[in-house]
Amino acid sequence: MTTVVRAERLTKDFLTGFWRPRPHRALDALSFDIPAGGVFGLLGPNGAGKSTTLKLIIDLLRPTSGRAEVLGRPAGDVDARRRLGFLPEHPTFYDHLTAEELLQYFAGLCGLVGPDLRARVARMLDLVGIDDARRRPLRQYSKGMVQRVGLAQALINDPELVILDEPMSGLDPLGRREVREIILRLRDEGRTVLFSSHILSDAEQLCSRVGILAKGKLVASGSVNELTAGGSPGWEIVVSGLSADAATRIGQKAKRVTRITEGRYTLELAHTRPEPVIADLAAAGAAIVSVLPLRTTLEDVFVRATGAEQV
Repeated sequence: MTTVVRAERLTKDFLTGFWRPRPHRALDALSFDIPAGGVFGLLGPNGAGKSTTLKLIIDLLRPTSGRAEVLGRPAGDVDARRRLGFLPEHPTFYDHLTAEELLQYFAGLCGLVGPDLRARVARMLDLVGIDDARRRPLRQYSKGMVQRVGLAQALINDPELVILDEPMSGLDPLGRREVREIILRLRDEGRTVLFSSHILSDAEQLCSRVGILAKGKLVASGSVNELTAGGSPGWEIVVSGLSADAATRIGQKAKRVTRITEGRYTLELAHTRPEPVIADLAAAGAAIVSVLPLRTTLEDVFVRATGAEQV
């Protein structure tokens, strides 16, 4: 399978401090490959090195050591740049221009002219949901609307590789869903999408593969299915009409008991069958609301890999 992005021991140090600058290691010997097609998520808490990694890949930053390849060429190669699109985390545009004018400018930089340029601009604005506002100056746009224009800019050159830094930033739930649909559409068209995020639910819905960063190091990587495999770790039982005394007594068989409202509880069972506990609950007069198997989620993997559960 063709490798679209390759990082080989990427390391980046920044000098910090005024009087006696000292190197701060933002990225430490990061290595990974991204195959063609599909969606790769670069995950990690704030400050983990996600944005630094993306900037090294597209040559906005130069590594202290190590190297990156994009579409089979060294990072920064002009031919490779023509075939990729990029959305930074905090896009800043000429706010006196309209969205239509801005995209016409970027389309012209990509070599489009005449009817092809105008058709491409209109199609991209339709794709990201900018309708009547496309002829308004960007200074009148909300943060979420600017983010949509930024996504259209990243796609204006019909790229093979799309790199998105926190693409859901500033979007409301409807906007996030629309961006997820766009990313899946790009995947179905055979493009490769690399995006960074700390929103794990979005990553779990979108990604075929992920890499998890913590303090500049890659602490886990692989397909989502591989990382979350391992069977059901337990069960979640929601009941109503359970007395506090019964909840305390029966709760001794559970890993965790959470009071939702008066008489309504959630019991989390770990590595045990739910039937004996359900029988005890029924005998105590409780009504069973739901019984659901628990599975390992990407959030569970993230917490274990980054050591967040120890914080």
